[in-house]
Parts: sequence; C-alpha cells; structure tokens
Amino acid sequence: MGHSQYDPVLQERRAWNAGKKVGAKRALKPRQIWTIRFFLDREARLRDRALFDLAIDSKLRGCDLVKIKIGTLVVGHEIRTRAMVVQQKTGRPVQFELMADARSSLLAWLERRGGSVDDYAFPSRIDHSAHISRRQYARLVDEWVGAIGLRPEEYGTHSLRRTKASIIYKATGNLRAVQILLGHTKIENTVRYLGVDMEDALALAEGTQI
Repeated sequence: MGHSQYDPVLQERRAWNAGKKVGAKRALKPRQIWTIRFFLDREARLRDRALFDLAIDSKLRGCDLVKIKIGTLVVGHEIRTRAMVVQQKTGRPVQFELMADARSSLLAWLERRGGSVDDYAFPSRIDHSAHISRRQYARLVDEWVGAIGLRPEEYGTHSLRRTKASIIYKATGNLRAVQILLGHTKIENTVRYLGVDMEDALALAEGTQI
C-alpha cells in the first residue's frame, strides 16, 4: 500500500549503534599501561592515576569500581594488599590484589582526598556524598587512551577490566584462575570474554612438550 502526499514523512530510524564500533573492547598492552601512567603523572592527575591503577588491578566492572568505599581499600593507615567486593551483577564476592604501584597511587590520592572509611573513594564532583558516575568513568577512559594516541572507540571501561586478565591468561594459559579473578560463574563466559579460540588452544598445546 502506497503513501499519499498528505501522509507524514517517515523518518528513517537509525540503529542505536550506527557509526559505532561494537563488540569486545581491546585490552591494553603493558607498554600502553605505563604510557597512560606517565601521562597522568605528568599532568599531576592524582585521582585519575589512582582510579586507573585500581581498575587494572581489581579487574572490576565499572559499576563496582565507581562504588568502592575507602574502607574496602584501607586497613589502619595503609592500603590493603588484598581486597574484596560483592559484585552488583552476580551478587557474588570477588577478591583482588593491589600491587605496589596501585597501593602507592591510592595512598597518595586518599591522603589528599580525606574522608572516612564509609565514604566513596572517588566522589562525585557535584555531590561529594555520592560516587563518580559510570558515565564519567567512561569519559575518563576515553580521555586517557586518546591522550596516548589510541582510538577511544576501540577501548572502554571493559578494556581496563580485561587487561590484567588477558596478560595473566597469555602468561599461564590458566582459564580457571582467570575465571576466579574475574568473578565469572561459568568458565564459558571467561572463554568468550577473553576471546579464546582454537588458535589459542593449539598454541598452548604446541608449547607443551611431553
């Protein structure tokens, strides 16, 4: 059935992802991690350096990362070497390590930030009793990767979550360990998340001499 000249002009609906790169975001390489750290240190962005280091070590989803409270990260006057967060998506606890670089940057930031153990580690600039939003965190990640010459559309908050997990998997081939670290309920999710394929499996097999 055709349309008459009196019918309203139908606007073509654009898909939500039109012009956007979808799919898994790239993980950062070790050299890129250090380049971002150098950029943040050079710009004296203490909060961002602490947030970046925590994102890499914790391997948390953005929704969990932005809501971390000071008490989760500190014990007494020191930064914990291990911490635990209950994941919003699964309701399951996940533990993570805090390495020397993360502990150093977090300590420097929290000393400047002040606050109590019940306060969010990374407060909103609009409402200091609230945490930074996931949208703001995503904008920061875009800025960080863009500052070192990477294409922001190829990276995102999940890039930081995937980075250390990918490095661990490439170094060890231990999917079960990565599954635990990411807090996945099924190892199939870890396989898909890391993009493990037959080539990875064969490479591991070929590197194992019996």
